[in-house]
Amino acid sequence: MQSGFLRSNSARKGELFRGGGAVAVLSSDQIEERLRSCSGWSLDGLAILREFTFPDFARAMTFVNRIATAAEEANHHPDFDIRYTKVVLRLSSHDAGGLTSRDFNLAHRINLIEP
Repeated sequence: MQSGFLRSNSARKGELFRGGGAVAVLSSDQIEERLRSCSGWSLDGLAILREFTFPDFARAMTFVNRIATAAEEANHHPDFDIRYTKVVLRLSSHDAGGLTSRDFNLAHRINLIEP
């Protein structure tokens, strides 16, 4: 169980309680709607994915470190795949069993970070 989260016996599957409020897994319609407003991201199974390409490795790593700071502040962490000048990010709420508002909130925040 991830720190800061409580599972409730009365919670429906796919709901996680944090600070007294439930974080529910989004429906397919909700995911499609949120993807339309989340430039550059696409659905990848139970995750959303975005790929970035940089002119060199150092710039790719600078970008990854900026995302790491934002992720720590949000207490929600993407999966990183770093291949020299290519960075692929995947967001999913593994603890809730799918995509939640946390994933899209962080995706929007990542979109504000200068690559």
